[in-house]
Amino acid sequence: MHMADALLSTPVALTGGAVAAALIGVAGSRIKRYTQDNLVPLMGVAGAFVFAAQMVNFSIPATGSSGHIVGGVLLAALLGPWAAFLTLASVLIIQCLVFADGGLMALGCNVVNMAAMSCLVAYPLVFRPIAGRKMSQGGIAVASLAACVAGLELGALLVTAETELSGITALPGSRFLALMAAIHLPIGFCEGLATAAVLMFVRKTRPDLLYSPDGQEHASRPGKALWWLAGATLLIAGGLAFLTSSDPDGLEWSIARLTGDAGLPEAGSAMARGAEGIQQATAVMPDYDSSFSGVIGAVMVLALVIAFASLLTRRRATAVSHNGRKA
Repeated sequence: MHMADALLSTPVALTGGAVAAALIGVAGSRIKRYTQDNLVPLMGVAGAFVFAAQMVNFSIPATGSSGHIVGGVLLAALLGPWAAFLTLASVLIIQCLVFADGGLMALGCNVVNMAAMSCLVAYPLVFRPIAGRKMSQGGIAVASLAACVAGLELGALLVTAETELSGITALPGSRFLALMAAIHLPIGFCEGLATAAVLMFVRKTRPDLLYSPDGQEHASRPGKALWWLAGATLLIAGGLAFLTSSDPDGLEWSIARLTGDAGLPEAGSAMARGAEGIQQATAVMPDYDSSFSGVIGAVMVLALVIAFASLLTRRRATAVSHNGRKA
């Protein structure tokens, strides 16, 4: 569902960027509340895992399309909604700048469509009420399916609205929405199954790793779980990603059904051309063209998330210590 710059007008892209920046600012202020060392490494490794998992495109039978997980609901169930949003936004930033996956001008909209809809809307409004406080295995399964479908459908709705507001006449709003909603339903269902499997395993083996909305602190000490998650990340990024489907993803498939071609004309605005120039300079591995793209990208996400989250929590800890000395 990574949007290209050609799908957006400059005003819509700027609005999406402003909303995304504001949400990242709020997420940063929320992360400052955490003064312990437990959450930060889990954010980094979980973000790397989601990056690797997103590289695995699975085919949607009888459609000629493919999909990949977004990972927002999974991250939120482990980290909490705001930490998950910040982590997934970091994944999208690395994908955009290093691998040219999604347009730079469209980055803000992509953060809103994927990270905000899954972490900040689908998780608290769908997953939590269904899963409940007990987080039973059955509750996790139903909640994961419902929340992942809801998150992807909301993202599909926003993509359609953004292209409509941008005046992309090649994609008539009602027909584009119908196709986007239809193809992202099975994609969301598949992501829900994968999310449920991971969370049910965590619930059985390390229930303390699941986020509890009742407390501000993430009480668990990940310990060996981080190494297991890191190992799974390397396995997916270094091996399973090569099994990915070559079929167009849900967005490309929807565009092709309407226009006969998954591509669109290049964006012509000055902002889009400038963004394209910047992205060409930063994207050292466009389209994941290196055999080591998965591993390198996962390591970069790990480093970015840990560096940013550590900076925020360190500032909080320093402020608390300083206030304590003053008192």
